[in-house]
Amino acid sequence: MAWHPWAVTAFWAVGALAVIAIACRIGFRLAQRLTQGKPLWNTAFDYAEEPARLLLSAMALQAVLQSAPNDLAWMNGARHFTLVLMIGALTWMALRVVAAVSRIVVLANPSDIADNLHARRIQTQTRVLARTSMTFIVLFGVAAALMTFPSVRQIGTGLLASAGLAGLVVGFAAKPLLGNMLAGLQIALTQPIRLDDVVIVEGEFGRIEEITGSYVVSRLWDERRLIVPLQWFIENPFQNWTRTSAQILGSVFLWVDYATPLDPLRAELRRLCEADANWDHRVCGLQVTDASERAIQLRCLVSSADAGMNWDLRCAVREGMLAFVGNAYPHCLPRLRAELDAGAVSTPPDPGRGAVAVGAKPS
Repeated sequence: MAWHPWAVTAFWAVGALAVIAIACRIGFRLAQRLTQGKPLWNTAFDYAEEPARLLLSAMALQAVLQSAPNDLAWMNGARHFTLVLMIGALTWMALRVVAAVSRIVVLANPSDIADNLHARRIQTQTRVLARTSMTFIVLFGVAAALMTFPSVRQIGTGLLASAGLAGLVVGFAAKPLLGNMLAGLQIALTQPIRLDDVVIVEGEFGRIEEITGSYVVSRLWDERRLIVPLQWFIENPFQNWTRTSAQILGSVFLWVDYATPLDPLRAELRRLCEADANWDHRVCGLQVTDASERAIQLRCLVSSADAGMNWDLRCAVREGMLAFVGNAYPHCLPRLRAELDAGAVSTPPDPGRGAVAVGAKPS
């Protein structure tokens, strides 16, 4: 009894898929054993296993269908479906490879260490470039899949031939997307910001929590999230407190009386800093920075390893210095002075004539 050609094709397709499944299972098990104890290689195999199975299966199906008779019903459709499946699997494979490389780089450069400036720089470049690459891979994959359909290819050719106003509209609509993509590449290369950088954006203090392909997430001090487009960081000025180092100086201002002795205050400031673990032993000074008709302004300048520690140190210094002045020199707190003329006589107001100013001679 002669078998139907489709039955023969299906038999060989099932056999090819079975061989691919067995080969992939054996191959990946062997690769995992050979790379045991190597987390970087294990990460690469974990990311690539599923898309590799799909790609090899699609290639096997395509090989079987290409060897089948061309006059079989639905053969062209089956071959076209398998081709689109191969393009999709190849696109998925490329995305997983980029994700694996990004993950391997992050694992090789951990940021949970004391001096993580280099690690944050590498992680920022890797994540931004990976997301940008994934965007282009998806665009190329979709374009390649659509080009396999003759009707879509003709429509695309017609649109390209009659670009005109449509091209201007599409270009204008894609301007924010393209601008953010180019801004992402520029940020990855020049790095005005990095992950975990301390920044002040739109007057808000926060840390860079995430950098995506189109926006940046800043975690504010009160646990809110500020979402800023990538292009904003290229076109607008902002403060980056950890651009080259996390070390920072902080000021505490006090207003005291002119009679305040400064040497005891300097000694107390030194004592407060040395007793606080947030001080990094770099800067501890007290200076007179302003004077008015009522009091003088003192600036306590202190340093810390990062902004968070400096904030706690400044609060402790402010509290300690106020307590010291209030206990040791209470008369040196700011006061309002008034000078009275001893020869001036206060005249009680006359209900019939109204009040008379102090020191003025009634007429």
